[in-house]
Amino acid sequence: MKSISISDILTLIYVLVDDWYQAQASRPNRCGAKAAFSDSEMMTLMLGQDFVPYPSETQFVEYIRANHIAMFPRLLTQSQFNRRARRLRLQVELFRRSVISMLGVSDEMDFLLDTKPVPVVGYKRNKAHSDFLGSASYGVCASRSLKYFGYKLVLLTTTDGLPAVYDLVPANLDERQAAEAVLFEVRGCDIVGDKGFIGQDWQAHVSHHTANRVYTPKRANQFRQNTPEFDRWLNGVRARIEGTFHEIQNTGRNLERLLAKTIIGLCTRISEKLASHALRLFLKRAFNIDIQTFRLVLSP
Repeated sequence: MKSISISDILTLIYVLVDDWYQAQASRPNRCGAKAAFSDSEMMTLMLGQDFVPYPSETQFVEYIRANHIAMFPRLLTQSQFNRRARRLRLQVELFRRSVISMLGVSDEMDFLLDTKPVPVVGYKRNKAHSDFLGSASYGVCASRSLKYFGYKLVLLTTTDGLPAVYDLVPANLDERQAAEAVLFEVRGCDIVGDKGFIGQDWQAHVSHHTANRVYTPKRANQFRQNTPEFDRWLNGVRARIEGTFHEIQNTGRNLERLLAKTIIGLCTRISEKLASHALRLFLKRAFNIDIQTFRLVLSP
């Protein structure tokens, strides 16, 4: 193995993004003169942001200015960067879908389902003037005894940890209602979830409308129980989505501290993170680049 520099990684991301962008039939339309800082350059930095351990957008932009300005000579100011990122959030999502398609997600028939808390404002802080008032809500993460104000990130991943479908829902929404936001995006698949998705009537409703089959552990007081062998298999598979959430949270910006002040800003940062995660898996499979260690694994 040998080390790979962040400048080499950014160059590779730019080539991938620009090739994809130039092939798009429809691109964002803007009035006025053509932007000096291209959309491909902007998307490269949006995707690369979670490969560099800076918690805030301001720190990341200034890091690029101090260390890689030769690559991005027309780099925007932080406020310009923030506004441009919000305008390009849908392009980043389309790029993510292109990446997961290249990784073969359309051929998958087995998925893992879970939710994760995304706090946006301090629990006791006044929400009267917050942009999140009316869409976010108070919620509880039982597994962590966490009370928070914000949203749930609902994630459907492949069994090897590739996020396929996601959505952001109010924190107080029932787990099963939250899951419907993503379960209706796939058809005829086997879905493994935790005890929050128990419910014979609800599982039958999902199966009737989507042909998806939802499997969960059983509560101790339920009449019908899974076999011990099935539960051991179920717990082993479930551990993989916990690993996926751990990787997403601990690479780049923390999901629970995204520092967004508006709903659009939060959605932009969630989109960036999940697109970056998909790109990280693509770089590893296609180019043997491990982003977490900045190593290039050379083939024998």
